[in-house]
Amino acid sequence: MQPLNDSLVYVVDDDAGVREALAWLLRSRRLLSEVFESAEAFEARLHIAKAQSQPTCLLLDVRMQGKSGLALFEGLIERGLHLAMPVIFLTGHADVTTAVDAVKRGAFDFCEKPFSDNALVDRVEQALQQSEAYLLARQKASLLNERRAELTERERDVMGLVVEGLPNKLIADRLEISVRTVEVHRARVFDKMEVKSAVELANLVRDAAI
Repeated sequence: MQPLNDSLVYVVDDDAGVREALAWLLRSRRLLSEVFESAEAFEARLHIAKAQSQPTCLLLDVRMQGKSGLALFEGLIERGLHLAMPVIFLTGHADVTTAVDAVKRGAFDFCEKPFSDNALVDRVEQALQQSEAYLLARQKASLLNERRAELTERERDVMGLVVEGLPNKLIADRLEISVRTVEVHRARVFDKMEVKSAVELANLVRDAAI
């Protein structure tokens, strides 16, 4: 799966030479990028940005003047943004341990300077694929929630047991209702959730899990 055409790579590094080199490298692989000289400048960009709808990732220097890359990353974690926008740390040898700890905290990866151009862009593309998958799952979850909001409480009970794979007889026994009533609720669930089978319903619920 290739990154979407509107994928965007953010680069945050206080070294102008690094920013320019990374922007050129990404262009050579047909990847759009936006560069920022500080964590504060990037945060200002996020503040005015609309809700994320395109796959993105963040190339983030660990040590910078002003707010550090690690402090910026902690802020992204608090807001849950590191899930839709995977973070790849750019680090010097002295910061490897810090970068490894960040990966344990949820960063996508780290690349030690000087890094291999091909290896870095390969990881960027993988991060964009992860972002795309997360955004798609979030979209499906939103759709699922909209449809589920139309269900009655009993229909939600039936749907949960259908997703578990229980046949109508066992659902009836579990909910202490008749099989015919289960059949009616099941048909209404399928109609409101816009599916035609229990398998399709289960897949919808599974794919929307984020």
